[in-house]
Amino acid sequence: MFDDFTTLLKIKRYSPNTIKTYTGLLIAFQNFIGDLIPIHQAESSFLRKKFVEKNLSQNLAYTTQKQLASALRLYLSLVHNRELDLTTVAPRRPQKVLPDILSIEEVKDILAAITNEKHRTAILTIYALGLRSGELLNLKIEHIDGKRDQVKILCSKGKKDRILPLPHDLKIFLRTYYKKFLPKTYLIENAQQEQYSASSLRAVFKKATQRAGIYKNVTLHSLRHSHATHLLDEGVNIKTIQQLLGHNDIKTTLIYTHITTNQLVKLPNLVGLVS
Repeated sequence: MFDDFTTLLKIKRYSPNTIKTYTGLLIAFQNFIGDLIPIHQAESSFLRKKFVEKNLSQNLAYTTQKQLASALRLYLSLVHNRELDLTTVAPRRPQKVLPDILSIEEVKDILAAITNEKHRTAILTIYALGLRSGELLNLKIEHIDGKRDQVKILCSKGKKDRILPLPHDLKIFLRTYYKKFLPKTYLIENAQQEQYSASSLRAVFKKATQRAGIYKNVTLHSLRHSHATHLLDEGVNIKTIQQLLGHNDIKTTLIYTHITTNQLVKLPNLVGLVS
């Protein structure tokens, strides 16, 4: 139904994860409004009305609302040369909440709770490189350069490529993993040597946190947050962390300055001064 849209996104080098997300949201929205009226033939007022109805009836999260709006606008613009104005029904940005951060000991406990070597490799690589889960799933063997100790992350969020340093200990770990599992294309593959699914990876992390006795509100993305915070705790420059994470805006990276304990522990004991 949306094959032309998918093809255009590939040509424009959108990430596989974005293409999959946008296409899935369009299919779900088409199902919501019914097959009698194709999205591209519906009046803008009708699409806005159904956009609101879907958000309210299904209580969509802010991020999902934003993605759906982007998918609708991009689809109509690229494939049908048509503009769709959703500004009047755009979701309001929620209050910024500081993410829960895993301590180094908690990361160790999570890894220790995973008995499957492939699963442990996936979780360790996300944490060690500060990857988004989609970046890990799209990481191919050819993108890992052991001779130059580099990892190439292609077409990540914002359609940017970036180069990450490959830590020595992770390289040793990955070599052992590769010799045992012999992945064909992607670093992490399923039993059929196909790309591993996002839902399966989320299930692995959730089960590991439960086994490790961790009850914080954490997800796979928390490993990326923890990676950045731990680097900051160790004194790595915020600008360097911005480049490693692939953030366009330094403001996005600066959130970690509100989380790190590095500066907090250096504060003077004011109670001792006055008592």
